[in-house]
Amino acid sequence: MRRTRRIIGLLVISTSTLLLTSCSNQSISGLGFTKGASSVNDTSGSLWYWAWVTAAVVGIFTFLLLMWPVFFHRKKNEEFPKQVRYNVPVEIAYTLIPFIIVAVLFGYTARDESRITKVDTPATAPHNIHVNAIQWSWQFTYNDIPSAPTVTGTPAQRPELVLPLGQKVLFTIDSNDVDHGFWIPAFMIQIQALPHVTNHLEFAAEKLGTFPGRCNILCGRNHSQMLFTVKVVTPEQYNAYINSLKAA
Repeated sequence: MRRTRRIIGLLVISTSTLLLTSCSNQSISGLGFTKGASSVNDTSGSLWYWAWVTAAVVGIFTFLLLMWPVFFHRKKNEEFPKQVRYNVPVEIAYTLIPFIIVAVLFGYTARDESRITKVDTPATAPHNIHVNAIQWSWQFTYNDIPSAPTVTGTPAQRPELVLPLGQKVLFTIDSNDVDHGFWIPAFMIQIQALPHVTNHLEFAAEKLGTFPGRCNILCGRNHSQMLFTVKVVTPEQYNAYINSLKAA
């Protein structure tokens, strides 16, 4: 019994040490994402965190169930152990509990997805940007002004997508050639850019700074170079940027 307690204690200490040393405070609080970076983070962040908590609880519970017979039901003699065919309460429990977990996660996922995918019409949206995916870069057309200036990138020179802080932007997303994926990891958002199909997405960037963006669908030879940069600036700086594009 003393040896068993020592083994269990070592397992708990080693697991805790691994978790604490492999994650910074920021990673633990955000579980891989910066809190409050966008309106999408505010919507789906709690679902992301609690899904990880649920997975951790299920994992730990399953691990303990596996370790229990290993340490407490080891072979002690040559006597044939008692055979149990089934246990109705246990079978009901391990069928019902996973169903409840999946149902709860599904419900919250459907709720958050409906909030994230809800968009305004182009006429009522504060800002409109058309995102066109091409092999192998991006085109950003700023429809806030009649002339609609377009920024076109190349694999060698990634384009910059400028967004106003705290203001919603309606994105109209499509593709010129093959399937692509418009993905900004820090904002917890991605949507497909498809030929002959127009998708829409609307969100507000909530933190000043520069964030990486990329295509997350294998789209061809130079897929790995299909990158862009998202720069979040103040509304005044955004207006100045739009005017500079128009003048150029």
